[in-house]
Amino acid sequence: MSGNDANNLQQSMTKIRAVQYGCGPIGCSVAKLAAQQPDIEFVGAIDTDTHLSGKDLGKTSGLKKKLNIPISSNAKDILCQTKPDLVFLSTVSSARLIRPQVEHCLNAGANVISTCEELCYPYDTMPSLASELDSMAKMHNCTLLATGVNPGFLMDIWPLVMTGVCQQIDQVKVVRFQDASPRRKPFQQKIGVGCTLKEFKQRVSSGSIRHVGLAESMAMIADGIGWKLEHITESIEPVIATTQVSTDYFTVEPGQVAGVRQVTKGCMAGKKVITLEFEAAVGANQPYDAVYIHGIPDMEVVIKGGIHGDIATAAIIVNSIHRVMDAPAGLITMKDLPLISAHRTGNHG
Repeated sequence: MSGNDANNLQQSMTKIRAVQYGCGPIGCSVAKLAAQQPDIEFVGAIDTDTHLSGKDLGKTSGLKKKLNIPISSNAKDILCQTKPDLVFLSTVSSARLIRPQVEHCLNAGANVISTCEELCYPYDTMPSLASELDSMAKMHNCTLLATGVNPGFLMDIWPLVMTGVCQQIDQVKVVRFQDASPRRKPFQQKIGVGCTLKEFKQRVSSGSIRHVGLAESMAMIADGIGWKLEHITESIEPVIATTQVSTDYFTVEPGQVAGVRQVTKGCMAGKKVITLEFEAAVGANQPYDAVYIHGIPDMEVVIKGGIHGDIATAAIIVNSIHRVMDAPAGLITMKDLPLISAHRTGNHG
């Protein structure tokens, strides 16, 4: 057996030691899926919610068995004691708020895959923080990636991949129209489900209602194509229920807010070149995801029924593991990685 063969065999036998940081709905979905991979071994779990302290990660995540990993609210101690290879960081959407958590992970020598939307492509929106995190990750010889279904795939990587078969690109339009009824409670809250119009406007003003990540997706598409956008606009409007709609968490009456419609447009040389339309509402009919490209050739690619965001987010996080472990140190994005595909071995229940 050659030296390379021996090294590859040893790597295939070595489990990736992981910590789940953030045990809310998305974090638990990630942990549940990751725990079923034969090459992942959870060594710790963290959540700031003290009500979860001491609870088993496996049971909390919906697995049929315990993982014998108690959830702790003390991040520094868990990271210091376990020295994980990888941390799944599923806490907040704000890059500035998540920065201390990222630092704790990197200080422990752990690679990080985060669901923080603002970290998916922060170079245009917060370049100083992006540079700081990149330097920090390189100093500790770690890789930091933020991803998810959106941003991270549907409204940035997917349209960029489709441009690969085009000779000329004049305009790119991406539409995500989804029924939010089956989504998790925090998502429904984030899009204003059940609000009055007055409450909706107040929460838009405070920043608590909006889909985070459109600016990052816009920047990723533009940079991927090589465009320098000169002007970006964004609008946020309520979707009003016309009939009563009930979910597992809310009952929305006619006249109340059923969701949000958010549109971001990027212009170059006085012309609109990128449009991102995001609409999520409970009770929405015929959801879909679509990419429209005007160029040579023109293109219209539609996923009927759309992609279930919570399922897809957990999948793309777990499917990114080996790409991140093999990536160079520093802050990276989905645009920097080789193709992400499903990576499954063994028997999974």
